[in-house]
Amino acid sequence: MNAPNPPLRVLIVDDEAPARHRLRDVLADCADRLSVDIVGEAENGLDALNQAQQQAVDTVLLDIRMPGMDGLECAAHLNRLDKPPAIIFSTAYETYACQAFDLNAVDYLLKPVRTDRLLRALSRAHSLSDSVLQRLQAAHPKARTHLSVNEKGRIVLIPVTDILYLKAELKYVTVRTAAREFLIEESLTRLENEFDAVFLRIHRNCLVASARIREIGKLPGDEEGHFLRLDGLDERLTVSRRQYSALREALRSG
Repeated sequence: MNAPNPPLRVLIVDDEAPARHRLRDVLADCADRLSVDIVGEAENGLDALNQAQQQAVDTVLLDIRMPGMDGLECAAHLNRLDKPPAIIFSTAYETYACQAFDLNAVDYLLKPVRTDRLLRALSRAHSLSDSVLQRLQAAHPKARTHLSVNEKGRIVLIPVTDILYLKAELKYVTVRTAAREFLIEESLTRLENEFDAVFLRIHRNCLVASARIREIGKLPGDEEGHFLRLDGLDERLTVSRRQYSALREALRSG
């Protein structure tokens, strides 16, 4: 006799308590057709990431619109786990706004969630590729609050407000904070486009936090060469001749 399938371990993430309660009730209505274990609830993306790393989670029911870290950003960080959970987004968006999800074969639930629709979503839920998440983020643009890296199986979040500079090196980008360096696999150009209100390009391979610039000076022995220093860092960063005028103009207009 075959052993019964283990219950599906589900994490509910929504900033509104009534929405979380509704999902609990609908999941209970599924009990006669699908064994589900609700392993936790979270009211924001940061709490969801923390819970997903403290216990095994098969599927995350993830609200898209949440204050701070929204559902799309949370999904991107969850995707860095060694065993990413399946993601089902929930949204109150009108149908036209869900076209990006349809085009990328990503399942979503329109609120209020119905039992038959949730059952169908749970039966075909899967983890998402980075490329799909990037396309979804492009369709629903909002700058992330954090970058993330996987270190020894755990997700380390890097608040964007802590980042001093981003420097491209081969296929990686070095993320520098006052405390330490991190290596991430992202495009410097994509980071520049996403965080154009935060970072300025000073060289073809380097972006700096504009609010953290404390000194701009001339390089010794180079009439046209310049450098800058950032708050909390002694390192001297070279400003390319091409970027110097644009940097000055951006700082004046800012």
